[in-house]
Amino acid sequence: MTTDPSQQAQTDAQQPGASDQPAGAAPGSSPSTAQRQMAPGDEAPPGTPGTGEDVCPQCGGTGQVAEQGRCPNCQGTGKVTVGIGGA
Repeated sequence: MTTDPSQQAQTDAQQPGASDQPAGAAPGSSPSTAQRQMAPGDEAPPGTPGTGEDVCPQCGGTGQVAEQGRCPNCQGTGKVTVGIGGA
């Protein structure tokens, strides 16, 4: 059984959910809950090229400080986003 190439292309274009756009969030949609917001100790938003996670210098990665409970620098995560490399 052979299929005419023009019929195959027509069938492929009619499949529900098929798209010529890359997978991922739709433009204008809100960020996923997995991506955290910037904390006061972050140097850049998470995921920015040239950055990485580091241990929060204020709480030492515990997310807690004795005087205030939850660390205000990392918002209790124990991590901050910092620039890596350098020139």
